[in-house]
Amino acid sequence: MNPRRKKRLLITSCLVFSLSLAVGLVLFALQQNIDLFYTPTEIVQGKKETGIKPEVGQRLRVGGLVVPGTVKRDPQNLKVSFDLLDNGGEAVTVFFDGILPDLFREGQGIVAQGKLLNATQIDASEVLAKHDEEYMPPEIADAIVGMDNLKTQ
Repeated sequence: MNPRRKKRLLITSCLVFSLSLAVGLVLFALQQNIDLFYTPTEIVQGKKETGIKPEVGQRLRVGGLVVPGTVKRDPQNLKVSFDLLDNGGEAVTVFFDGILPDLFREGQGIVAQGKLLNATQIDASEVLAKHDEEYMPPEIADAIVGMDNLKTQ
């Protein structure tokens, strides 16, 4: 192989390696910012299709109904905890330090975004409540089919 071709091959190889490294680093950085949606049952038992459970410390979103009688507020600060339930019968406890939405109440469908502390506890950084009686995000509507009787109990 003549020196000119060798030089071109070396330059091309370095460019391909550098581009691959850059793409790999970008994908790794984006992976840290993905918030996957789970229901309380999926957090405890794993996803139906794959059986994959979220790992402790993973950022995620969880949706379900606030279990009546489980909302506990700390009188000294804005800390609140409550249980979320879906139609699978599993419940997770959500801890939140902040001002809850005006529409938050027991029996209400909500989405909490935060980090998984352990198999059944989430430290939420944000809590969202639905905006009226008709609307519910499709993910939550699918997850809590048949849970309307929870409000009447």
